[in-house]
Parts: sequence; structure tokens; C-alpha cells
Amino acid sequence: MAGIAVPHEANERLADGPLRRKPTINDVASMAGVSFGTVSRVLNNAPDVSAATRQRVLQVIKEIGYRRNRAATALVTSRSTSIGILSDGSPRFGPVGTLMALENVARTKGYATTVISVEQPYEESVQAALDTLDDTGVGGIIVIAPVVDMAAAVWNASCRVPVEMIAAGASSTPNVFTYSENQELGARLATQHLIDLGHTDIAHFAGSMDWFDGRVRKRGWEAALRDAGLEPGLCPEGDWSPRWAYETALQLVREGKIPQAIFAASDHTALGLIRAFAENGVRVPDDVSVVGFDDIEGSDYFLPPLTTVRQDFTALAHMSMEVLLGAMEGREVDRTPIAPTLVVRNSAVQAKSRSSKKAKKQ
Repeated sequence: MAGIAVPHEANERLADGPLRRKPTINDVASMAGVSFGTVSRVLNNAPDVSAATRQRVLQVIKEIGYRRNRAATALVTSRSTSIGILSDGSPRFGPVGTLMALENVARTKGYATTVISVEQPYEESVQAALDTLDDTGVGGIIVIAPVVDMAAAVWNASCRVPVEMIAAGASSTPNVFTYSENQELGARLATQHLIDLGHTDIAHFAGSMDWFDGRVRKRGWEAALRDAGLEPGLCPEGDWSPRWAYETALQLVREGKIPQAIFAASDHTALGLIRAFAENGVRVPDDVSVVGFDDIEGSDYFLPPLTTVRQDFTALAHMSMEVLLGAMEGREVDRTPIAPTLVVRNSAVQAKSRSSKKAKKQ
């Protein structure tokens, strides 16, 4: 595309001493031959600007490197253009995926983000972090709180701006409202899939009960079984890691207590137990069906490709931002949790009787 024809006087003005300063919205208006208000409407995606004018303004913005001054915008509109994000710094798939999605979505909505990670003792670090974010002028704060102890500290803290907490299955309070994906539904979907395949002996390799995710996924497994008239059985509780799942599965092999099917609380958990079984001649899915949770990158390349529950972090981030912006602007927003989806691959098959399994091995 040809460059915009910049007025001679504007070129001169941008080529001297003042030229080295940051371009302003007035520079954009002058060079594009429009008013300050027109540039402002273009920046705010207002509909009452012709396509040709909008294109001309955007081209000038690109050519001179104009960047909106968020602090000035906040002063003029009395509305903050930044939000705070508080995290526990966990390297696990869920918290990291949520954080990355939130930063991306906030940016597309025109909001800068300030991220602070906290650690134990949460009673001290959470309040200090909220105060720091408040002091930077954020309009609201989203807390990614996978751990129950961290959430308790958030509930007990005080803050002058709206605080939203992403915590699966947690309740809102007068000071902190919550939002999350419906992970209990996800666990139900995983367990129901195994039930529909005819399995009645369905174990759960659970995540940590210090995590909301671990609690609600276990609850969903139990509820699906009871709704089908089955009693929940084997349920070892671990730390989400492949190593823990691997060692626990080895113990089941040694004790001869391998169930018909397993709902693993995470794909990493599924990875560990599938390896333990493979090393000991227990075939997935022929001898035991396995369903995971998360749909991590590469789960479709497990051996066998893993049936799992997919979390949509982008959708979660979009809705979380919408909920927070609604609180910042004083408007009601639908807070119905995001529904996960079951991704069916090859790690779970129709149940076979124990006798037929033994006959095959012989």
C-alpha cells in the first residue's frame, strides 16, 4: 500500500527537535487532515467514521508509530485501562493456560495487565499483592486461585476495586465474586463416557485435594457413578504429576488390583499410569480404559491417543474479562460457567468381561 501523503509542514515539525518526542493524537489528526475527535473515534472503534477516513487515520498511526497514552485516557474518561492479575505462580497446565489466555484477551480488549505472583504464607502475600495492584491504578483484579488456602486469603483480604476469583466450584462472597469452567461437569462427562461403554469398575486417579480442581473433579466422578447406581471405588489422591501416577499404577499392578477403567484427573496423570501399565503388559485400552482431563498439547499423540476433557481457556478468559468489566462498569453479566467438552479418541473402549480378558492373554 502506498504511504500516506504527509503535509510538508507536519514533516518538518516531526523532523526537528520536537520531532524526537513521542507522537501525539494531535500529530495524527494534523497529518491525516482530520480533527482530534475523529482520531479519537477511530481509536475507540466508533461506527460514525467513513471507511476511507478510518483507513487514512490508521495508516498515519502506523507510519509515525503513535501509541495511545493509557494513563491520559484514564484521566480523561475516569476509567482505568489496566487490570491486575494475581497468580500463585503454579507451573501446572490449568493455571498457566488461564494466565496466558487472560493476558491475550485483555490486550485485545484494550487493557494492559500487571501480573503478580504470590506464595505462602498467603495471608501476608495476597493482601500485599492486592494493595500493590490497587496502588498502580488498575480498574479491577482477576485472581487465579487453584489452591484452597490462597482463595481463603483472598476472601479475607480487602481491596478498593472489584476482585474476581477464578476458582472451580468456589462460591462468591460480598467482596469477591467467582467464575470458572464447570469442571465438575467435565468429570461427569469423562465418567459417563466410561459408564456408557459398559464399565462398572471405574477408578479415579485424583488430583490434590488442596486444589479446587481436584475436589470438583472427584465430586463429578462420584456423582456420575451414583447417578448410574454404581458405588465409587478406588480413588488414590496425588499431586497431578506423571511420576506419582506411574508409581501408583505400578503398585496396582503388583497387587493385581487393576480396575476396568480409570478416569485420570489430568492428562499428565494419565500419561504416567499408561506408561506403568505398558511396561508391565497391561494394554490400554484392551485391558483397561483410560480417560484424562485437560486435552494438553500432544495428548492426541499419546499411545494410544487419549480420550480426554478439553478446557477452553480462551473462552474462559473472554468470559472472565466480561464478568470483571461488568463489575467495573456496574452492569449485570451472565456468570454461567463455561462448559468443557469431551474429546473421544482411542484410550477407552467397550467393556469386556474379566473372563474374556484372561482368555485373550492365554
